[in-house]
Amino acid sequence: MAFGNVDIDTIGNNPKASFWVVTGVTVLSSLLAILSLVVWLKYDPTVGMAAEVPGHDGLPVGGAAKKAKLDLAGIFASFDGSPSTAPGAWTNFRGADFSNIVKDAPKLADSWGATGPKVLWKIPVGDGYASPAVLDGRVFLMDYDTKERADAIRCFSLDDGKEIWRRSYNNNIKRNHGMSRTIPAVTKEYLVVMGPKCHVLCLDTATGDFKWGIDLQAEYGTVEPLWYTGQCPIIDNGQAIIAPCGTDVLMMGVDCATGEVKWKVPNPNAWNMSHASIVPMTLLGKRMYVYAAAGGIVGVSAEPDTLGQLLWEHNVVGKVVAPSAIPVGEDQIFATVGYGRGSRLLKLVESGGKYSVEVVYDKPPTDVLACEQQTPIYHNGLIYGIMPKDAGSLMCQFVCYKPDGTLVWSSGQDNRFGLGPFILADNKFYVLGDEAELTMIDATKNEYLQLGHADILEGHDAWGPFALAGSRLLLRDMNTLACVDLAVAS
Repeated sequence: MAFGNVDIDTIGNNPKASFWVVTGVTVLSSLLAILSLVVWLKYDPTVGMAAEVPGHDGLPVGGAAKKAKLDLAGIFASFDGSPSTAPGAWTNFRGADFSNIVKDAPKLADSWGATGPKVLWKIPVGDGYASPAVLDGRVFLMDYDTKERADAIRCFSLDDGKEIWRRSYNNNIKRNHGMSRTIPAVTKEYLVVMGPKCHVLCLDTATGDFKWGIDLQAEYGTVEPLWYTGQCPIIDNGQAIIAPCGTDVLMMGVDCATGEVKWKVPNPNAWNMSHASIVPMTLLGKRMYVYAAAGGIVGVSAEPDTLGQLLWEHNVVGKVVAPSAIPVGEDQIFATVGYGRGSRLLKLVESGGKYSVEVVYDKPPTDVLACEQQTPIYHNGLIYGIMPKDAGSLMCQFVCYKPDGTLVWSSGQDNRFGLGPFILADNKFYVLGDEAELTMIDATKNEYLQLGHADILEGHDAWGPFALAGSRLLLRDMNTLACVDLAVAS
């Protein structure tokens, strides 16, 4: 048997031939190994793939996605619905003054019959916890159309739930504990929404005409939050106030009329977007925008002469930041974080025009009011909310606390709620359970006093915040939006 020009049978008797044959075989083997590696790298389907985490479809861990720019103007469609003439409005997350307290509510029923309050209408909606805003008899909802694979901004009649118009743009997302979960901001002229993957759109309120759109991930390097965007935009003095938490911009104001960015706050701490929303507050006599990001809380001036100026910042670390920070008195802020982190009471101090933050307390959920998902209510010097599952014996109870951390009352072990919303109107709390059971509670007592209880929907995960327009309460479960009349029966 021969190898090239050498007879293999004679190699053992020829040392020089043995050396050159072995050397040649070694070199050839090395070349074949290198060639195999190159072919494997070229054709291996896993090369270049990045790990993905829930809620970050197509997004490399720790960075923003590089993708083709979406046509955010999308497609418009009109339907046969008509605006209602019914009174009332709910213009943004937590209502006109961001307190989740309805101060101009009409007289509402103090009790319900066996069938509960009257359900005016129900309509199917896409999976999620997105809740509506209401103005001029129109109900606005950020939704997701699974058939068309598109985010949809929808406008319904407050009278009967019939659709008036819809604007949608293609956006391929997967179910991840629902899809859409934000609330629009609306004025007479402008409707601003934020979609599940950080797309911000501004439309004409009445007609749905497209004005402008921003892809926060593509344009600012925003990292999409787990379980999609939960931040609800606000409109203040004709500007959309948004927290991209991008590479260079933490918060900004965008002119609703033109889409021009009027001011920016830098992001040197590299804080990321949370599920919380920006809340305007007046603290120590100064109006400011307060935002609980993933990494810390920041205060930005909302005064005309210093608009967009960073006033203060405070580091707070938590696994998930969903509830928004709320003002507690003239100089304090209550901030709660779920998943075992608990709550902090912060005191804002001003000296010579400079602001600093002092920690009054930092306590776990077993020692103070904490919320997993919903933002607490501050009313008459007390804080109300639903306790998280890691709050010990108070888990899932509706509770009332003093700001100093003293428990005033709780709903008791026989009255537990899940992650659902709550609202205060006409001296009554309305609380929604996970399975869309509506409970009415007397807000004038220093104890838990239930006034009514009724099953409204048949679905699950009824976590979307309430909207109350006049006596009409809008609520939802995972797949259905309902309108309930809370007025005194005629």
